[in-house]
Amino acid sequence: MWKRFRKQDISTNSIVASHPRPHNHLIELRDVVKAYQTPVGNFIALDGVTLTIDRGEFVAVVGKSGSGKSTMINMITGIDRPSSGEILVDGLPVHTLKEGPMAQWRGRNIGVIFQFFQLLPMLSILENVILPMDFCKVHDSKDREAIAMNLLEQVDMADQAHKLPSEVSGGQQQRAAIARALANDPPILVADEPTGNLDSRSAIAIFELFHNLVDSGKTILMVTHDNDLARRVGRTVTLADGSILNEHLTKVFPMLTHDLLLKATRQIQPQTYQPGNTIIQAGDLPDKFYLVTAGQADVLVPDGNGDQKVVAHLQTGQYFGEIAILNGSTRMATVKASGETAVNVVALEKDTFHNLVGSSPAMHQAVSRVADQRVKAASV
Repeated sequence: MWKRFRKQDISTNSIVASHPRPHNHLIELRDVVKAYQTPVGNFIALDGVTLTIDRGEFVAVVGKSGSGKSTMINMITGIDRPSSGEILVDGLPVHTLKEGPMAQWRGRNIGVIFQFFQLLPMLSILENVILPMDFCKVHDSKDREAIAMNLLEQVDMADQAHKLPSEVSGGQQQRAAIARALANDPPILVADEPTGNLDSRSAIAIFELFHNLVDSGKTILMVTHDNDLARRVGRTVTLADGSILNEHLTKVFPMLTHDLLLKATRQIQPQTYQPGNTIIQAGDLPDKFYLVTAGQADVLVPDGNGDQKVVAHLQTGQYFGEIAILNGSTRMATVKASGETAVNVVALEKDTFHNLVGSSPAMHQAVSRVADQRVKAASV
């Protein structure tokens, strides 16, 4: 079994030392557009993508072929440049760097792991791991071999160090590629389909290694077509036609197609309510369906004594407002922002909600079941 990475072995201090670090987000994309010229006109690979990733997150990027996954990764790593918008890593606007500084920055701050390993065939496994150190001169030359051997040991490849890539298995090559990606101790690892060419056993082992790296303080962004693996990370970002689907909608409506989710994402209305403010009022006609994206909201119903009682606390990712829309009735409960901080929600118009739920019998059944349970709980 591979050794767990220890925090003292893998630190996360590689962001350029002269750059201050007051920023809350490690990676930030702001309204990023990428257009390519084609014989038939512009092709929009990314369409106004906005995304933040914090230190220590393990994020999976999923979506159909052509959805923009690789393009987004290329933006973050500086392999490609946006047509418009900004890409910041620890506050540094990397899209403004020229090619030379960009290559040095990338070599020190981002470890890239490829689907097809990309090990140089004429170099030994050990020499492949040392190569990034030689390029960026992060470590003293006399220490590089020892550091490389330590990394290979941690991925259970030390005994293969002096073999050529062609002399080891695909799973072993991927482990060597991970050691190479860690050579300059970057705070960020970007993996593009890292298990796509591995058997299931090797894929699971690679995935466990990624979890160990996150535990040690690394931030990992992984492109994958494997939905089972994607569900096991801390967060999933879904792309469709160059846009990011609202992550809360994708969790609430998992049966819906990406096309329907993209349409809904483009129609949601972000709203903020201060603590104590009413979001919906009992007795009102329903006009919107709501999803909590941050904070907490309380559901209140009359208690029979002229007062109101709290029957549910809604947290991030939970929804409300569906009962009256489904039943064609007035609101049966009041929902208020609670807690000590503002509550953020996204709202969908009633007709949009009806169209979404009506597009999938399984989805309609699931939402109706939750609505029935809530009605019963409120009447107790």
